[in-house]
Amino acid sequence: MERLWLGELTTEELTEMLTSSPTAALIPVGSTEPHGPHLPLATDAILSEEVCLRAARALRERGIHAVVAPPIAYGVTRYARGFRGALSLREETLEALLWDVIGALLDDGFSHVTLVNNHLEPEHAAALRRVIERVADERGDDVVSFPDQLTRRWGRTLTEEFKRGDCHAGRYETSLVQAARPGLVRPVAARLPSLGISLAEAIRTAGGSPVTFTEIGMSRAYTGAPAEATAAEGESIYERLVAMVVTEICERLLSPAPRENP
Repeated sequence: MERLWLGELTTEELTEMLTSSPTAALIPVGSTEPHGPHLPLATDAILSEEVCLRAARALRERGIHAVVAPPIAYGVTRYARGFRGALSLREETLEALLWDVIGALLDDGFSHVTLVNNHLEPEHAAALRRVIERVADERGDDVVSFPDQLTRRWGRTLTEEFKRGDCHAGRYETSLVQAARPGLVRPVAARLPSLGISLAEAIRTAGGSPVTFTEIGMSRAYTGAPAEATAAEGESIYERLVAMVVTEICERLLSPAPRENP
């Protein structure tokens, strides 16, 4: 049986894996926050788990052992405050947790650790970047990675809705949940009107002010076009998200060539 979850391995199975070939640990990172009336609070973590599982299989096909570490399903979640289920960490709490988990995995013998994140709140993503930079400074650039969807390198490969920034629980995320966990998409998704509000633009315009979903018009905690979502589009997006993870890990573990700048 193919065991992709780190937590499902025994200590002897993990020892054999770590001593037989380069081994990468993939950490799914997400949040617990509202995603409209049609998607679960755990949407971001579910997406990250699915990307990790698919990427782990793809890496094994390339001769790199890979396992999915237990997910970190809480993040910096401030823009959704006022809605039930918006559970936020402080940046320093998230950074300390990730620093300890990454360090523990590397100390245990993993060759590489990558963060796979689908919660795109700017302060949350910035906290992840700081941790990765600190680990790279202290342990070396090749032991850690963060395929960041907010960089030009990867963001330009995603959908138009994603690039506009009106994708929170919209067509983009709803398609991804439909492809991975269709039973979690509530039927109301097909009846929700499109909402052309760019959360990304609203955050930029606020310039650091504590703007909320409600204040910018996301009264049901979604934007974009969830009614247009399809599982087929979700599969297409997963292919691109997996390519980000696999590429960055292979660049560090298999290829000595210079990497593309973000």
